[in-house]
Amino acid sequence: MLPENVLHGLLLQAGLAVAGVSSGLLVAGGVFTVLLSVGLVPRFAGKTHTGQRIFLYEEMVVFGTLLGNFLSVSDCAAGAVRRLYGFLAEQAAGLWEVFTVCMPALFGLFAGIFVGCLALAIAEMLDSIPIFARRISFRHGLGLAVLSVSLGKLAGSLYYFFGKFFVS
Repeated sequence: MLPENVLHGLLLQAGLAVAGVSSGLLVAGGVFTVLLSVGLVPRFAGKTHTGQRIFLYEEMVVFGTLLGNFLSVSDCAAGAVRRLYGFLAEQAAGLWEVFTVCMPALFGLFAGIFVGCLALAIAEMLDSIPIFARRISFRHGLGLAVLSVSLGKLAGSLYYFFGKFFVS
């Protein structure tokens, strides 16, 4: 039988793991929902005239998001960078400096393009909200619905920043 403090620690860690995975799944679901609701992937496929590969694009969005989430929480990425740096240091020291300058710049370029396209797609989607509200006859209470969502976000933020959120 485990001592009480060990069992308490295991239960605490299990609870934190469940909360972390649940939060991660919720955020990932929100990201996918936003990307699909604004129609960003079909718009890119339409602009590049590659509509026949739209399922591949959607799978790559999901794979990239999952891979980015995994690399951000695991030590795997740091070990890979250390191994790559050791390999490149042996081969060509100057190549590593070029790599470390060009890759963040290239990432910044593509991230900026993506954020710009996403912002434009969301702005276009916001134009359709009043039309949708009129079509479903949602005339009364729209302000109350927006206010309740805003107050919920405010309460959650205040609880996070000022409450005892983390156990030490």
